[in-house]
Amino acid sequence: MAGRLTLLVGSPRIAPGLFTRAAWQALDEADAVLARDDSEPLALAVDEAGVPVGHLGDLSAPSLARTLMDRAAGGSLVWVASADGDPGLTDAIASEVSRLGSPPDVEVLVASWDVPGSRLLDLVAVMDRLRSPGGCPWDAEQTHESLVKYLIEESHEAAEAIESGDRDHIREELGDVLLQVVFQARVAQEHGTEPFDVDDVAGAIVEKLVRRHPHVFADGDASTPAEVERAWEQIKADERAAKAAQAPHGGGEDGHQGLLHGIPRSLPSLLAADKVLARWERTGRGALPEGEGYGAELLALLARARADGVDVDAELRRALRALDSH
Repeated sequence: MAGRLTLLVGSPRIAPGLFTRAAWQALDEADAVLARDDSEPLALAVDEAGVPVGHLGDLSAPSLARTLMDRAAGGSLVWVASADGDPGLTDAIASEVSRLGSPPDVEVLVASWDVPGSRLLDLVAVMDRLRSPGGCPWDAEQTHESLVKYLIEESHEAAEAIESGDRDHIREELGDVLLQVVFQARVAQEHGTEPFDVDDVAGAIVEKLVRRHPHVFADGDASTPAEVERAWEQIKADERAAKAAQAPHGGGEDGHQGLLHGIPRSLPSLLAADKVLARWERTGRGALPEGEGYGAELLALLARARADGVDVDAELRRALRALDSH
């Protein structure tokens, strides 16, 4: 028995038909191309490209393996893998190769590889399924507002995981934060007058990152972290001024932005103080004005820690853990 059986597998996470040259060459040279049925996206892409695809239906793995080996005898046959990966097929084909005295040559040809970030598409698809009719009733009733507490909670849990140094824990908690972003974007799709989706969210942050990194994507000349921070703040200030100018009556702004501008009120006080002090330093105003009370003392302590390169928030958390161990 002579012949060749090619198992053509491709990533379900990229557009069907984006195959390698070797894959299209194998399809063009095959005596026959088979797939499960006409609902398979990869097989449909092959057929639409002008390569006829026959259909075998939903066979068990052993039956499919025997059929493919028989059809490949004396010729060249390509099997276009199903979206579910045809569970058990390769093992069944291995059994057929062992059983037959002179089996066809068998090869697995990868037609397309996942690109970095492709699993994000899986998350978007799962979230869409959960939110759509027939999905999860709890997920379906959530709103932007009802999900805020989970976004905050998961962010804090991710920060705690990072402090722990446990890599598995970090990966898990970052996934929970990512879910909240995708969940919020999926809810936003259903807004009656101002919908947006996860691609809009991703597109907006891509544009912002490119715009705020001219030293990478344009002709900016920042070369040190400090220079990057100064440029970043200047770009942000220019963006705010542009928004104010475009708003009705100039947005009611006089062009002055306080040190607290844009800092969420819900941000923990130590983190908010750190951001304010960073802005103070960038203005070049020098030492902090003297003040009285615990607040002024705490602010002065935080300023001294910043000058020493110490993260006070992390230090305080470390001290709390040490106290808890006694």
